[in-house]
Amino acid sequence: MRRDNARSLASTFTGYFILIFFALVFLYPFVIQIAASFKTESDAAAHPLSPIPDPVTMGGYEKVFLSTDLPLWLGNSLLVTVVITVGRVLLDSMAGYALARLRFPGRRAIFSTIIAMLAVPGVVLFIPKFLVLNQFGMYDSYTALILPVIADAAGVFIMKQFFESLPVSVEEAAKVDGAGVFRTYWSIVLPMARPALLTLTIISFQGSWNEFAHTLVAVQNPELFTLPRGLADLVSGSLGKGTQYPLKLGAALMATIPVAVVFVIFQRYFVRGANEGSEKG
Repeated sequence: MRRDNARSLASTFTGYFILIFFALVFLYPFVIQIAASFKTESDAAAHPLSPIPDPVTMGGYEKVFLSTDLPLWLGNSLLVTVVITVGRVLLDSMAGYALARLRFPGRRAIFSTIIAMLAVPGVVLFIPKFLVLNQFGMYDSYTALILPVIADAAGVFIMKQFFESLPVSVEEAAKVDGAGVFRTYWSIVLPMARPALLTLTIISFQGSWNEFAHTLVAVQNPELFTLPRGLADLVSGSLGKGTQYPLKLGAALMATIPVAVVFVIFQRYFVRGANEGSEKG
């Protein structure tokens, strides 16, 4: 009996040790990022992996606001992210409901196409996106940043799977009371889909906030740069020579904070919505 308890205690200790070890491995780069943003340029270059700044300075953050267009990038990212997130939640949920509940010719073919789109690498669409945006006169505008990504296949799939897990009897009762398709979707089904909607909101917010590849083919005007595009400009040496680690890592940290806060606040809804949305799958 004692031997079994000892083995159980040893296995538990080993498991926690492994978890803590890998947690530290994943957290250490983030700690280095925070520490380096408070270092001087000479200290960051001489001791890049030290988690303790010596001395502590806010010079990197001062340069971020005084020497870069970070406020402009933040504003652009906020505008683009909010519009894309709202658009995806609305359009993806409508498409998902139509595919889950409405019966019309070609429904299965459309859904199969959506599934196939999930397997297509985004890089394959770079040139077609550029040609379409340029042909329609949308290149180098907010429209080019928003319109091509305002709906996505993954969101439609998530919402369809969730709607199919809901009981049809609720919608039938609404139809008996005279509710049409849109009213049933908007007033009855959509409030019941809160977990999936929150999941889609988090995914859309993170994806659009961190979107970099699409901005490469959508805009060239620095006035339209979002945070990822602006940070890439910094890394490429737009402010001159030198490593400038405090400035670059400080800007990257400020870009990370909003999406991290959103995920931490809504992570339980994210997990719940992902589980409920996959029950039917």
